[in-house]
Amino acid sequence: MDPTLIDHRPCRRMTLALMPTSAKALATCIIGVLAMGMLGALGQIVVHDIIPTFFSQSGVSDSVLPPDAIHDGMNQSPSTPAEANRGDLFADLPTMEKKSGIRFYQQEQFVWTLKWTHIHLFGMSMIFIFVGAITIWLDTGSTLRTWLVVLPFIGVLVDIMAMWLKAFVSPVFFWLHIPGGGLFAAIFGYVSLRALWEMWFRPASATHPDTSEV
Repeated sequence: MDPTLIDHRPCRRMTLALMPTSAKALATCIIGVLAMGMLGALGQIVVHDIIPTFFSQSGVSDSVLPPDAIHDGMNQSPSTPAEANRGDLFADLPTMEKKSGIRFYQQEQFVWTLKWTHIHLFGMSMIFIFVGAITIWLDTGSTLRTWLVVLPFIGVLVDIMAMWLKAFVSPVFFWLHIPGGGLFAAIFGYVSLRALWEMWFRPASATHPDTSEV
């Protein structure tokens, strides 16, 4: 073939804006379902953690206790003020059991934390596998897309590490949940909004004409 006849013009890279409507609909449904799950998780954090910790006298309200539990509680010695106001952020896991004849890996807290890690790791990883699949088609630079794929998984690992440190080192490590969870939540929000904008609202003339990546 004559080399002079080869078209050397750069080909347009496939992006979300250039995908067929069916692919856009699939990506939109994935984003919508995952967003509802994220909102549910946020609601659980608010109701289960934030409100009991900062807006109530104790982690459990009398309105959710059976009458027998309330009367039994009256016969027990009152908790210290610090314990009464700790709330669910600090009471989600009991403190590490004192040394006993039970082996470490047989302790209830270790088993619970291991089970939580297994469920959380698989669940959150699957979410960001789907989000990463959408991210690689964004009309942005290669470096930005790479960070948007990697950072949520780092956030998940930090979130899991916070649970182990909180359970077996000190409750103060709970606050690692904020940068960990905040990181993958922020990335999810950015990718979702950017993807929806590119697929349905971005003017066709605004798409990049070639494969050049910054």
